[in-house]
Amino acid sequence: MNKTTVGPEPVRRLRSALFVDFDNVYLGLLRIDPEAAEQFATEPGQWLDRLQAGVDGDGPFERRFLVRLCYLNPAAFSQFRPNFLRAGFRVIDCPSLTQQGKSSADIYLVLDAVDAISGVTHYDEFVIASADADFTPLALRCRAADRRVSIITAGPVAGAYRAVADTVVSADELAELVLPERGNPTVMLTPEPAEESAPAEPAASAPARTRRSAAASGEATKPAATRKGKASQAPAAPVSKARSVVLQRVRTSVRPLHASTVAQLAQTADEDLGATNWAGAGSFLAWLARDVPELASATRPSPGWVWDPARFGEADLPQPGGQVSSAAISRQVVAVTDTPGLTTSQYRTLLTALADDLAREPFERVATARRVREACQAAGAPVGRASVNVVLGGIAFAGLDLATKPSAEQCARAWADNVIGLCRGARMELSAADVAAIRSWVGGGLVDA
Repeated sequence: MNKTTVGPEPVRRLRSALFVDFDNVYLGLLRIDPEAAEQFATEPGQWLDRLQAGVDGDGPFERRFLVRLCYLNPAAFSQFRPNFLRAGFRVIDCPSLTQQGKSSADIYLVLDAVDAISGVTHYDEFVIASADADFTPLALRCRAADRRVSIITAGPVAGAYRAVADTVVSADELAELVLPERGNPTVMLTPEPAEESAPAEPAASAPARTRRSAAASGEATKPAATRKGKASQAPAAPVSKARSVVLQRVRTSVRPLHASTVAQLAQTADEDLGATNWAGAGSFLAWLARDVPELASATRPSPGWVWDPARFGEADLPQPGGQVSSAAISRQVVAVTDTPGLTTSQYRTLLTALADDLAREPFERVATARRVREACQAAGAPVGRASVNVVLGGIAFAGLDLATKPSAEQCARAWADNVIGLCRGARMELSAADVAAIRSWVGGGLVDA
């Protein structure tokens, strides 16, 4: 890693190697967002440019992709080969060599990455664009060589694969990166530390309250949604190590985080916070509201939560009761598979709203998700944006074509099958009773256990 000077401050520059499993990424995006898949395949130079910049706890950095390799099955996707060549990629043709249609992309990618690790050039970062958990040993090898590992996915990611990466870009984030005009144009590869699970647990029924604004503003008990505009208009908060670390961690989290976890992270980054009573703010939440106003927080449900309001809302916080008969199984499923911790009633409302919407309107990921979310809110069962997107992606990856206008029962069955498959892929040992309870829970009671 070296540094270049842009203005008064030096900017870190990472020597990166990019390996794209084209078939895996393109087919994954095609299931959830055909428009994003087409843009990914036809304009690789554009999304590659957006990956040049990043930010982490140490500040901003730039990537220089010294290696750009794309592994592609020419029999199925030869029409996209010129697009990657034009973007500066070296395209490796990986035709199918088996009767099952599996190509040799995996082995070629691994061999090239291992050669890069042991080569003369020192690469600071290895970026693997694939959701295939078979690359977990490669990621481990990169980490053992003290190299940064970033993963770009277009589908569900195994927990073990995610855990060995410094960075994970989810399918939804990739779609927004490819089509920034439809979502958040600032999605960047930023480090994602190992997550603490956010289990669904009993709590008081009072609605969650945010602490995004300073207490002095008099808005400490107003919902986050009512002040979303204010947060974006607030003056720039003071730059500090604790602020940058907290902001990076929360913005790259796959779910809202425990407030205590974020507080500990801030104190680790700046030991003076404890000695100065949170830099004079008096408490962690007051410091967060003052120094990191871009984030939202809530004291309830217990034990308190912090999240990125651009991706989550209060509806994404764990709700009291209603999950499965065994709280231990519920916590494990949520922690291991990133399944939203919604109640059975919320899942029923979401799946019913989805089927009703598909019966009226053609499926389009962003628009459909928005309408389903609005329908849930109107029904008195608010569900967050992130939860809706996870369910839509899970149904698609279970093999159900949402363009065929499936019923609520079909959607519920596909989503439940997806969750059970993720559990088994994570090597969870489930009894028949566990499977039945999980299926009843995530299926909203719409399918037989």
